[in-house]
Amino acid sequence: MQRLGDADGAALSQLYQRFVRPCYSLARRICADEGLAEEVVQEVFLTLWRDPSRFDPSRGGFATWLLTLIHHRAVDVVRRESTIRRRMMAAPEAGENWSPTPVPAADQAAMACVAAGQVRAALHHLPIEQRQALALAYFGGYTQREIAVLTGAPLGTVKSRMFTAVQRLRLLLTDHREPGALLAEARIVRK
Repeated sequence: MQRLGDADGAALSQLYQRFVRPCYSLARRICADEGLAEEVVQEVFLTLWRDPSRFDPSRGGFATWLLTLIHHRAVDVVRRESTIRRRMMAAPEAGENWSPTPVPAADQAAMACVAAGQVRAALHHLPIEQRQALALAYFGGYTQREIAVLTGAPLGTVKSRMFTAVQRLRLLLTDHREPGALLAEARIVRK
């Protein structure tokens, strides 16, 4: 970062090579579009080049700060694209039949809530390490390598925990116990 402050292009290149994959991975998960994700990464590294003094080492690590910038920029881009799409929706012509975007029926929404409760209950049957790895991956958007760094566990251990957890969840969720067993456990977990 000191070299970047001295406008050293090689320093930016080294930072880019080191961090482009996790940055792109995070941006891609948020944007769900390759082009937008590439745009986010490019803009953040351009911002870093223009004003390297924005990084304050007393507030945290560089990787965390950089991924936070990527996250915020990606969210901004998604919001911008959503606004553009809403504005560009064609209004119905006179005499045309227009209906709003279809939404899930009440029965589908209820089933989704039941399924979510069953998944939460099943998650509570997993050891904390497995639950943590799944939460970081599926809710936090981290890669297995990033989870290994965050938890301090070897990459192989993280992979093993996730594989075992998914297999265990699959068994729990397809278990042929009485139909409301996991749902009853979900109610207990919520309390």
